[in-house]
Amino acid sequence: MTNITARIVAGLVSAVVFAAAAATAVAQQGPGGMRYAPGTATGERPNLLEDVRFDQQLGAKVPADVLFRDETGKAVRLADYLGKRPLVLALVYYECPMLCSQVLNGLVSSLGVLTFTAGNEFDVVAVSFNPREGPGLAEAKKRAYMERYDRPGSEPGWHFLTGPPESIAQLTEAVGFKYAWDDKIKQYAHAAGVIVLTPDGRVSKYFYGVEYSARDLKYGLMEASDQKIGTPVDNLLLYCYHYDPTTGKYGVATMTAVRIGGAATIFGLVAFWAVMWRRDHRAPEAAASRGA
Repeated sequence: MTNITARIVAGLVSAVVFAAAAATAVAQQGPGGMRYAPGTATGERPNLLEDVRFDQQLGAKVPADVLFRDETGKAVRLADYLGKRPLVLALVYYECPMLCSQVLNGLVSSLGVLTFTAGNEFDVVAVSFNPREGPGLAEAKKRAYMERYDRPGSEPGWHFLTGPPESIAQLTEAVGFKYAWDDKIKQYAHAAGVIVLTPDGRVSKYFYGVEYSARDLKYGLMEASDQKIGTPVDNLLLYCYHYDPTTGKYGVATMTAVRIGGAATIFGLVAFWAVMWRRDHRAPEAAASRGA
């Protein structure tokens, strides 16, 4: 078996780690009776989950010019983070005591496994969808996750933003993130997951739930960068996997893997035949030289 074939086989049998998308969360208490677009008060509706989901909008562009504030209080636009490398977008809010923290914990855990580093091969942008939150909360959240990520020098690659209702509405609508304000319990319900954006701000991949396969995130970032990051072996293995938008995961692309394995096998056989042919033709020459 050739080295290439061995690597392909190893990639095909790797385990897929995933989590189902969580639908609701216990969230920060908000102002009673207020409704935030596109989150909708749900007291009149029998089923809260009707308004809580990701509507996949692959290829959609995020609104680059909407204004937010970063963790230092500086006014920023999404355009400030575009144009260089892929982005991982996490729509959360910082005082959510349950689901949002799990989303960020899962993201940091998966990114911590990768050889890619935030600020080098990709950036992370967390945006609060609660307009009552401000830079102080964002700064505390960034500090906590920088300690958890524990890669010195990566801080410029992490951005924790807050903003006004109109900016939040434009961004969440662009990426299909639907959440709801439950006026009965004064809490938000929202979907769980992260979104990978291309360097020019287009939606490339959705990953659902609160735990993310490091392999899936890696391949998602590679594809979003148009395979400008990663090693040649990474890019070869990527051909064996196919992103399924219905599940938000990478699965084995069987025929592609078979073709690559077949090509590698044929290459190995040809190489073996060439070596044996040269050896057979050199043997008489060697015998003749010894007889002389």
